[in-house]
Amino acid sequence: MRTILAKHLLLAMLLLAAPASAEVRILASPGGEVGPFLDLFAQVRASGERVVIDGPCLSACTLVLSAVPNERICVTRRAVLGFHAARSMDGRGRLYAEPEASAAVLQAYPSPVRGWIRRHGGLTSRVLLLRGRALAAIYPMCR
Repeated sequence: MRTILAKHLLLAMLLLAAPASAEVRILASPGGEVGPFLDLFAQVRASGERVVIDGPCLSACTLVLSAVPNERICVTRRAVLGFHAARSMDGRGRLYAEPEASAAVLQAYPSPVRGWIRRHGGLTSRVLLLRGRALAAIYPMCR
């Protein structure tokens, strides 16, 4: 289990490149296990760094929105946020829904993001993609 966790954390760190300036740039993240992302984003929050979403930020990656203050997040034209309901895998590799976890995740997102998700059918097994003008209406474009 520790090896799996370490691999996911390493993957998350590779997907988030922090240049010399005080920013973390999300270039492409398919998501993954929630725990490593929460740990990573807690470190980003504590660092005071700005988060630049500059590509796909899907699934667990979107937890950055609940972990880092809104005023420290900006998006580029390439930014895409992908949301879906929480799910887990049983011992046989089958996915199953986690409605309580989905409700908790939805509640943790900032109000404008929650509203957008609700207006688009809520968190289900289908991935909702927030991008373009709709995303720019919630988060500022990076300078």
